Amino acid sequence: MKNLVILVSGHGSNMRAIVEASRRDDWAGRFGARIAAVMSNRADAAGLEWARAQGIPTESLSHTAFGSREAFDAALADRIDARAPDLVVLAGFMRILTPGFVARYAGRLVNIHPSLLPAFPGLHTHRRAIEAGCAVAGATVHRVTDDLDVGPILGQAVVPVLPGDTEETLACRVLSQEHLLYPRVLADLLSKE
Repeated sequence: MKNLVILVSGHGSNMRAIVEASRRDDWAGRFGARIAAVMSNRADAAGLEWARAQGIPTESLSHTAFGSREAFDAALADRIDARAPDLVVLAGFMRILTPGFVARYAGRLVNIHPSLLPAFPGLHTHRRAIEAGCAVAGATVHRVTDDLDVGPILGQAVVPVLPGDTEETLACRVLSQEHLLYPRVLADLLSKE
């Protein structure tokens, strides 16, 4: 069985979309894949509660309990490794990962970013797209590398920037496309493994 470990920090709406797609599209039967665990750096993350209600194993590990980013990442990686992951899926995991963590999961670490990379890496992507006068915005699924938001692109979804858009309205339209894009890209990766 191919194991996916999903990391969240908040509501986990992309994680929910992935879990729902994995069930609806029978990833276990088609790809021999399952969601092995959902983990968070926040014990109060709503995504953990939802995953538990779905019968998915969950774990939390607070980054504030560690003296350094490296110590937290090493402890988190030990917990992830206990699930024998084939893919480690970042779904709103709001931590910049250390080079050691990224190297440990090289080729198996995937993220979604709310812009059409390479445009607007980092934060405040929707505001930046509107301020730049972009006609389109979107989301990108990419492999994670040491450099923030520049790993190889695995898939993108495009949405128009409409007259009168606010950061919030654009974010809602992009998020609805993220929920379609991320499961589709993961299913494609699993079909090739």
